[in-house]
Amino acid sequence: MAPGVAISTPSHAAAIADSHDDPAPQRFQIAQAQTGGQSTGGAAASGLPGGASLLNETYKDWVVACQVANSAKRCVMSQQQKQQNGQRVLAIELAAPTGNTVSGTLILPFGLALDSGVTFQVDDKPAMPPLRFHTCVPAGCLVPVTFDAPTLVGLRAGTALKVKATADGGAAAPFSISLQGFSTALDRVEALSR
Repeated sequence: MAPGVAISTPSHAAAIADSHDDPAPQRFQIAQAQTGGQSTGGAAASGLPGGASLLNETYKDWVVACQVANSAKRCVMSQQQKQQNGQRVLAIELAAPTGNTVSGTLILPFGLALDSGVTFQVDDKPAMPPLRFHTCVPAGCLVPVTFDAPTLVGLRAGTALKVKATADGGAAAPFSISLQGFSTALDRVEALSR
């Protein structure tokens, strides 16, 4: 297994992120589960603010989303990038930290040379070893990722996570994931997941 990155189980990227300059949440939405206008016991026991069953917060370029379903809480942080026509270019979703690692899934568009995999690079630091694509689904091609503690330190201090892939024709296919708001979003996901 490569240092800094490992393979994990894929999940689905979930929320749309907008760029903001303020580290505080710019959009805060709570949808309470209602039965006669009151929150249910499952939502109240969820640990989400106000007994909510759904929560979305934006931290610069990252969205934190938590949902309670069947008394189980799931919190993730994500970022999506779209073209002007609304077509998604990439999405990344990361779950709450487990120990000293954070796992998730990167979704990239079709038309990439899958055998070449992808490499990550925080700013101008050395590139990490390549990761393999797991599979392709209608949403795009999935790359499961796990970032270890030293990599998380770099992500927290960085400005961009560069993703390098290869197009089917052999040309470079670079992508860049903004790290603005990453540290705050990661702390929030961890706090909400407790």
